[in-house]
Amino acid sequence: MDFPCMLRDRRTRRHVSQLDLALRAGTTQRHLSFIESGRSVPGRNMVVRLAESLELPLRERNELLLTAGYAPAYPESSLDDPVLAPVRTAIDSILRGYLPYPALVVDRGGDLITANDAFDLITEGAADELVGPGTNIYRLALHPHGLAPRILNLAEWARHILVRLVHLDELRTELTGYVPDLEPSAGQLGFAVPLRLRSPYGELRLMTTVTTFATAVDVTLAELKLEAFLPADPTTAEALSAAAAAVACSAATQAPGNM
Repeated sequence: MDFPCMLRDRRTRRHVSQLDLALRAGTTQRHLSFIESGRSVPGRNMVVRLAESLELPLRERNELLLTAGYAPAYPESSLDDPVLAPVRTAIDSILRGYLPYPALVVDRGGDLITANDAFDLITEGAADELVGPGTNIYRLALHPHGLAPRILNLAEWARHILVRLVHLDELRTELTGYVPDLEPSAGQLGFAVPLRLRSPYGELRLMTTVTTFATAVDVTLAELKLEAFLPADPTTAEALSAAAAAVACSAATQAPGNM
């Protein structure tokens, strides 16, 4: 796709008119029309302004710049890069802060970066190859050897997962094949779709929240998502606290001084 086509595609996908985009980017509709028709070649600053005005993800902003013949504006660092050391420290602190509730961090494709100790209760019983850093949490959720056999509202939860994978066609196709043709439960779902999960502590009813680094100017950081599983009722809160206490007791018992 050449630059004019890519720009027009990104604009129409977001249902933004030429006039609205021109006003946001500080140019005229006539100039923008010339850019989209290929009659005018925009400078680098104009491409950046157009990408920002469309609120494109940083990766897509870089792609737009590259297509226009310019160098990317936003770095894409490895999480091991020293420049992201404060980020890793912040992530570890946030994950600990969610205890005794499960929380994890994933990349743009849903691959697990890290998780807190409480997440072990979620993954209990799943096949080893589906669990751990580098594995995909969406595959873990819907795979028959993952969480699927323990999810009591699989139809609703599967739809919730699949809707999030519009940018991952191959993965979405794979996971759709794991989900049986189930009808959603009748009745009111409530204010959010909960994850209803069997556990050794009884049924867990969990809400999920997703946190991102809103002011990120690094592609890697901008694409990280921190997802937390919070109790949807007092019974689940008590169960998660009991699970955390059991883990702490087991760790204390196995400490070298107690052997």
